[in-house]
Amino acid sequence: MSKKIAILATHGFEESELSAPKEYLEQQGWTTHIVSPESGSIRSWAEKDWGKSYPVDQPLESAKASDYDALVLPGGVINPDHLRTNNQAISFVKDFFDQHKPVGAICHGPQVLINANLLQGRKLTSVHSISQDLKNAGAHWEDREVVVDGGLITSRTPEDLPAFNSKLVEEIRESNH
Repeated sequence: MSKKIAILATHGFEESELSAPKEYLEQQGWTTHIVSPESGSIRSWAEKDWGKSYPVDQPLESAKASDYDALVLPGGVINPDHLRTNNQAISFVKDFFDQHKPVGAICHGPQVLINANLLQGRKLTSVHSISQDLKNAGAHWEDREVVVDGGLITSRTPEDLPAFNSKLVEEIRESNH
């Protein structure tokens, strides 16, 4: 069955945390859309410097969670910090939770969930440097390569991408949560 997955990102996303899930999801025969508050293209961060630019498929202002089967939130330090203060981004993310659709967040990606007030009582993981922020938001943080809690799939770093991608596909196949 064909699926359509939104990848919410802006300038400064960690390149591998967008490109690897995008490629893996497309290998399943599914469609991915990079959704962004920016138009045209967004530039990645590739470990220690600016990386490639990626075309934006859908402007955030006209994106609807109801048009997608799941959401991916890549990390990077810059990307989630900008998205977490964007009211349209927060509303878009909340809609996926309200519609019980799978949401995957990796590395610093879960920071967006803090501002959306979606972490109280949830189990998740992230890059260690934001673990205390997530705990302060009410999450039960675990240091594991992938944690799944009711359709929320989280991982720590790019090294965890194989486990993250596999669990993401498994949760999307299960559909609503």
